[in-house]
Amino acid sequence: MSELPTSTDPDYDLIVRSQNGDTHAFDDLVRKYTPKLYGLVYNMTSNRDDTADLLQDIFAKAYRSLKRFQGKSTFYTWIYSISVNMTLNFLKKRGRYTKLSLDDVDNGIQNDPDFIKLTSGGNPLKDVNVHELQKRLNESMQKLSEDHRTVVTLYDIQGLQHSEISKILGVSEGTVRSRLFYAHRQLQNYLEDFR
Repeated sequence: MSELPTSTDPDYDLIVRSQNGDTHAFDDLVRKYTPKLYGLVYNMTSNRDDTADLLQDIFAKAYRSLKRFQGKSTFYTWIYSISVNMTLNFLKKRGRYTKLSLDDVDNGIQNDPDFIKLTSGGNPLKDVNVHELQKRLNESMQKLSEDHRTVVTLYDIQGLQHSEISKILGVSEGTVRSRLFYAHRQLQNYLEDFR
């Protein structure tokens, strides 16, 4: 049997129970990580259907691989690594230059509860500006390479630290910083004329 995760992992009890066949414990892990992983995958794909399909595949892979989870990293880092790798593989299979329909992206955003809450202030000028900014940000994110989009998503959207991103992606912290610097510069250039 593989080495069990350490008790310093906040998910220790759920992991051990899951490894011992407790499907309810794994369901608890799924409920805990679905919101963050949804945000991660959606920000990388900009497509709700793809995100939903990928999340099912991610959790299925995690469940099948859980017996081999050795606790060398936290479950959090481990599930993020699976998510990033599977999403990047999906994007590569789909083809980097395959363009999403902006109508699909906009419709998804306009139906997003957080977006509705943010823009429901009754100020038409604010509504237009927020909508245009969101559209421009999505367009700009899609122009970035998968590597750069991934670090921006993990750092700026998911709020992860450089060290966590380094572990998830299997690259040095210097590489993470470099990619972030380049990606931020690219995004600034893409959004330069937005006021």
